[in-house]
Amino acid sequence: MEPLTLHAHTTGPNPYKVAILLEALELPYNVKLWTFGTDAHGVMGAEYRSINPNGRVPALQDPNTGIVSWESMACLNYLLRVYDIGNKFGASSEEGEKGKVEMDQWISFSVSTMGPMIGQCNWFRHYNATSNEDAYKRYEAQAYRCLDVLEEQLLSDDRKWIITGDTFTAVDMHFEPWIRQTGYAGLTLDAYPMVKAWLERVQVVPALVRAYEKVKAGQQM
Repeated sequence: MEPLTLHAHTTGPNPYKVAILLEALELPYNVKLWTFGTDAHGVMGAEYRSINPNGRVPALQDPNTGIVSWESMACLNYLLRVYDIGNKFGASSEEGEKGKVEMDQWISFSVSTMGPMIGQCNWFRHYNATSNEDAYKRYEAQAYRCLDVLEEQLLSDDRKWIITGDTFTAVDMHFEPWIRQTGYAGLTLDAYPMVKAWLERVQVVPALVRAYEKVKAGQQM
């Protein structure tokens, strides 16, 4: 099997989701690291935009199938469909359509709501050209609302993982890179003991540890 290629940036949360699943599936892959610029090394440059016209990471190239996927949810869904033969990390087959819907809704919540709210906190805390406390406070409130939802989910049935009692799934892979960034975003998990315990638990999963090491050691473009 030829190695897949993951296009990433070391500080962007989303590529780590893909790397975690690649590691969990024990698939061979290489990592190429891009900058956030517009030159030949940047995600908005012509070379990278020929891979992902949106000019964002991640993107995933699979020479074994000729498929190129971009957007983290699309990349993970592709890997689950093609390579998770035993359905170790996807929706529970025992729960049928209910399990598929549960997985879809939590992944959608992560990529459409929680991730963007934490991302906006990061932006207005660190990168906006001028201070905008009103904007930060709005996104801070929304990020905490999302954490409320996740805390309640983990409290139900005293869950070890987000959608199952005892199985680490793609849902956990989607959430971890963003929850990891709460401190950087100026958020605290002090009022979220279940989320904090989940984060401590997920961060020692061997596949996740390997994924972070591999991305950080990727080839700089």
